[in-house]
Amino acid sequence: MERSFKEEVAKLRLGEGETFHGEAILAVTKALLQSGVAYVGGYQGAPVSHVMDVLNDAHDILDELGVHVEANANEAGAAAMLGASINYPMRGAVAFKSTVGTNVASDALSNLASAGVKGGTLIVIGEDYGEGASIIQERSHAFAMKSQIWLLDPRPNLPTIVEMVEQGFELSEASSTPVMLELRIRACHVHGSFVARKNIAPRISRKTFLENPEFDYGKICLPPSTYAQEKEKIEKRWPAAVRFVQERKLNEVFAGDMQELGIICQGGLYNAVIRAMQMLGFADAFGASRIPIYCMNVTYPLIPEELVEFCADKKQVLVVEEGQPAYLEEALLAILRRHEVGHVKLHGKDVLPMAGEYTGEAVLTGISKFLGKDEALTPIKNLKDKAARLLGGLPQRPPGFCVGCPERPVFSAMKVLESSMGKFHLSADIGCHLFSTLPPFNIGNTVLGYGLGLASNSAVHPVFGRRTLTMMGDGGFWHNGLTTGIANTLFNRNDGILVIMKNGYSSATGTQELPSSPQHSESKAPGMSMERALEGLGVGWMKTVNNYDVGATMKVLKEAMATKQEGLKVIIAEGECQLERQRKLRPVVAKQLSEGKRTVRVKYGVDEDTCTGDHSCIRLSGCPTLTIKDNPDPLRRDPVATVIDGCVGCGLCGENAHAAVLCPSFYRAEVVQNPTWWDKLVSRIRGTAIH
Repeated sequence: MERSFKEEVAKLRLGEGETFHGEAILAVTKALLQSGVAYVGGYQGAPVSHVMDVLNDAHDILDELGVHVEANANEAGAAAMLGASINYPMRGAVAFKSTVGTNVASDALSNLASAGVKGGTLIVIGEDYGEGASIIQERSHAFAMKSQIWLLDPRPNLPTIVEMVEQGFELSEASSTPVMLELRIRACHVHGSFVARKNIAPRISRKTFLENPEFDYGKICLPPSTYAQEKEKIEKRWPAAVRFVQERKLNEVFAGDMQELGIICQGGLYNAVIRAMQMLGFADAFGASRIPIYCMNVTYPLIPEELVEFCADKKQVLVVEEGQPAYLEEALLAILRRHEVGHVKLHGKDVLPMAGEYTGEAVLTGISKFLGKDEALTPIKNLKDKAARLLGGLPQRPPGFCVGCPERPVFSAMKVLESSMGKFHLSADIGCHLFSTLPPFNIGNTVLGYGLGLASNSAVHPVFGRRTLTMMGDGGFWHNGLTTGIANTLFNRNDGILVIMKNGYSSATGTQELPSSPQHSESKAPGMSMERALEGLGVGWMKTVNNYDVGATMKVLKEAMATKQEGLKVIIAEGECQLERQRKLRPVVAKQLSEGKRTVRVKYGVDEDTCTGDHSCIRLSGCPTLTIKDNPDPLRRDPVATVIDGCVGCGLCGENAHAAVLCPSFYRAEVVQNPTWWDKLVSRIRGTAIH
């Protein structure tokens, strides 16, 4: 898993009045239990991937309450779970990343929003936007507006986040509408405390069964019901949501003495705003601002009465809204015009960046311009200039494969093949293997979505005079690739080569379990096989290869390129995720060492006298532990390759040297700890002979 919460989940048992200390995701889980949630689902994805990890570690507590938890096959499956709340007064929650996860779930979410709900439904979405994001840069706001799902954006502190979870369920039930709770990257990992309440067992659960199923044709998303549902959204649900937000005061107003100015910000950006105000001298260390702030913990729907009241006595107001389009700024302009509040000069994207994450520096710069305090930025500019002079400009550090990653050797094999076969087209896919598009491999031409690599290749392959490649991970296979890519390719009798990276886990999100993982939790079904699924669909050409055997991988790729057999060729490149493998090995090795037992660790090295200084080995590997050092020979200037500490002994460096016919400078060594008398004797004999 991304991290273990086995010890921390005990905090989920805290009762009325006790103080919770911990991380935001654990706090969200506690808030769900305090709200009487009946079922929870989700699909892992940064920055909320460890929601499912927490739930997995807390299964004992959830079982006691009768809460049903399910790790879904994809985000669409998670969103479809919320259908239980359409007919029955059951509270349900799901979690996945946005916007890509929301896109996958869009069909279910649209139908859910149209039908409306009886039980409160909460969609916890990780707003993966900004400099630390791993996906395309889009916001969830557009989806909320499109489907009229209410959007909460809480201030990044635990009391507010917990309150918004609890109020989110009530808002959902008061307006018969699903509610989204967006958590930005930093909010997901913020630490703090709040006063806990007791957990509530759901009224309907695995322990308290439903007695009579209900049927209401008005909840079916078919004409004419859909027309009535659309009217109900506008005439009943929206006004009900606005009343609820107003009455519960979910949006916060922080007063200040400089009444002619004001700041309106998204809740998730409040911390950045107040920090900038502190640095400019307009707020104290406790967060009391001299300039009034309207903090929108609910960014959709907007509450016109509150906005008009806030702006009524202001001359200038700054809207701090991250990203594009500027939905809030444009809506506020329309609201002020409609209510004839024409004396207020509204600022936003004119002083703040048009797009991109609103980091502390970006918000500070924008507020400085708004207040006419540009001179406050001089110390920061001087500090940055000084750092640039001292460091001479920092080199780019793109992400890459982990040390010993089983996927790296496959791309090494492809890189070697390129030298003899020429460059080929590779349709990439979401996952760790997408790092192949970066140096040193630079392999991969397109990426369209999780599990969509093969589908994205369907119109590419026919225009090439030879076979093209597609990459897919075992996570993408089970998420979407089996039907959208493989079944589609077989049905249309397309040719081509699919390489499936079988590393055993959803590794890019924290090594969560897959149906084909080497081991499962007790609650999961064993024995599900990718190979059997492929055979069942009718794949006629399928080969399995050991990832770390670069020569064998090259041979299988050549065979797939050259075979006369038409149709899809599938290569399963098998090698367990090294991170998960090391997590299992280290405790075992530590125990053996503590017990004085013999342990052997493999390590690779470079013979400095043999190394030519060509460094082709590094260009074919990119392993972080394979680097360079000064040449010990005073007559040679070129630095030599070296293997530093951290090597896990995967053997790729030696495999590459053999497969690509490089200099034979690599050696394999066995480091023996707690040696036996035989090991010591052999070592002495060898040492004597070598001497």
